Amino acid sequence: LLKYFSSIGFWGLVNNAGISTFGETGWLSMEKYEKFADVNLLGSIRTTLAFLPLLRKYKGRIVFMSSIIAYFALGNGIYSMTKAAIEKFCDALRLEMKKFGVQVCIIQPGNYARSTKIQPPVSAEEIWNELSEEEKAVYNKEYVQERADFFNSILSEGSTNGNEVVDAMVDALTSPVPKARYMVAKLKEKALVFVCALFPTVVMDSVLSYALSK
Repeated sequence: LLKYFSSIGFWGLVNNAGISTFGETGWLSMEKYEKFADVNLLGSIRTTLAFLPLLRKYKGRIVFMSSIIAYFALGNGIYSMTKAAIEKFCDALRLEMKKFGVQVCIIQPGNYARSTKIQPPVSAEEIWNELSEEEKAVYNKEYVQERADFFNSILSEGSTNGNEVVDAMVDALTSPVPKARYMVAKLKEKALVFVCALFPTVVMDSVLSYALSK
């Protein structure tokens, strides 16, 4: 495959693969953490390293699918963890590739769950059945149901205009002056990122704790 692209040219790589799930930190197994890191983070790194020689040769572009969830977490910390890690990988790669004329772009979508189906509605019963006995001793079914209902309500608010994200990807690949980051999100989602990035952590914790308590 690399020989084929080497003969015809290779100018763009989009790392789009990703999976998501819901669950508080102690609810998820180590195997699940490893799976998410392997798909969302290491998968993108493996693909990038494989095509890096061609991208340097043809002064190409590399596009990574991140998320505004890289800045905060609301019930899907495992997904946030992988997106925060890919952001830092991209930051290092972008600076290193400048001398080769390779441009690295990050797409940061907001809530597009209804467009992508990356996260199906969660079932409190399934979550409860998968909890360890230690976690069941700490939480109860009512709490799990409340968290599941909260997360499902967020999913239901997701945008159906998935073309907005695709347009950002196309611009990153074709624009003469692509952005380092494309945040494709609703105004309130951008405001949440703004608070997270510029305000003290205690402020963001208060905002998210309030949201989780509603």
